[in-house]
Amino acid sequence: MTTFYLIRHASNDYLTDKKIAGWLAGVHLNEKGRKEAEQMAAKLAGEPIRAVYSSPLERAIETAEPLTRKLGLKVQLSKGLGEMKFGDWTDKSFKQLDQDPRWARWNSFRSGAQAPNGDFMIEAQTRIVREMLLLRNKHPNDSIALISHGDIIKAAIAYFAGIPLDLFLRIDVAPASISIIALDDHGPRILRVNG
Repeated sequence: MTTFYLIRHASNDYLTDKKIAGWLAGVHLNEKGRKEAEQMAAKLAGEPIRAVYSSPLERAIETAEPLTRKLGLKVQLSKGLGEMKFGDWTDKSFKQLDQDPRWARWNSFRSGAQAPNGDFMIEAQTRIVREMLLLRNKHPNDSIALISHGDIIKAAIAYFAGIPLDLFLRIDVAPASISIIALDDHGPRILRVNG
């Protein structure tokens, strides 16, 4: 059995300002986020985590670093854990997006809507689930930490819980939160959400 600790990156100014960072480079944790990352690492310091994988975006790597220091591990980067590709919505505020009818459709019909010049939600879900299944093969009896992004973690939880993407917004994944999914030959078990 592989146990996945799915960790959302900690707070940054884009979260505070309610803006979409997407794949923007240079989005770093703010002071609150650095404290959250340290607290998350302290919570997991005694867990039997054997590897730490992170989205290649700075805010995820910076969230992973306190954990890798405590565990004596190195951060391994994985594009499969990267953020949604939000296309034209990147660097826009929610207030700006509220004027776009495609944004309303995106938030009510995730299974069939696409970010303009970006991902379909199903593409992002497929990416994270594929990554987890590949990592399960690489770490068949280990606990591993995956540092990723809110929508990506919600997509993984929805998939393994059998929740349709259109109900995906019912799942809450706070900054620096820890959700746990165990996978074995008999299927998934969701052990924690948003802890």
